[in-house]
Amino acid sequence: MRVTSHTVGAFQENCYLVVDEARDEAVLVDPGAEGERILRAVAASGARLTAIWLTHAHIDHIGAIAAVKRVHDVPIWMHPDDQPLYERGAWQAAAYGLPFESPPPADHALADGDILRVGDEEFRVLHTPGHAPGHCVFESAGTGLLLAGDLLFAGSIGRTDLPLSDPRAMTRSLARVMALEPALHVHPGHGPATTIWRELETNPFLNGVARVAGG
Repeated sequence: MRVTSHTVGAFQENCYLVVDEARDEAVLVDPGAEGERILRAVAASGARLTAIWLTHAHIDHIGAIAAVKRVHDVPIWMHPDDQPLYERGAWQAAAYGLPFESPPPADHALADGDILRVGDEEFRVLHTPGHAPGHCVFESAGTGLLLAGDLLFAGSIGRTDLPLSDPRAMTRSLARVMALEPALHVHPGHGPATTIWRELETNPFLNGVARVAGG
């Protein structure tokens, strides 16, 4: 499996193209901006795009969906608790003075414990509210990676001072994720990749979370 990061838009959001090279199938995770650039990356991969997965529905993670869907009519997967944010994308964009094209409705509802597939590779859905009510991460134990959205960053964590954010839920979600395999490679929504172990050892925002995770 090949995962490539494409940093796009004013918020420098990481859109991920996940490709199962054995079957030449791919999914896009969080196409947030610069739709034409993302489409070029899909074309260059040579793989058939099969789905769009959303970690959450803030504008920097959904802003290029409309452009992608015009070319690739693939299903959108999103947790239903983020529907209010998804429907208010234009309002979110206006708050930052950014252009925005509203995406079509999501096709499938994510739920905690769901198994999604890219070709033969499986990803487990973990509902991790806090940064957003419907925030999810996607874990592939078989390939040792976690698509973390805006839950966890290298040296930081996602904001909880935004509309519909919940600091207490964020703490619970972080504790759950930090109890996963320490060697997991974390691909966040912003910034460089990291690992669970590295963040447990060095991330100042996780003080106390490891103790919660350990029970």
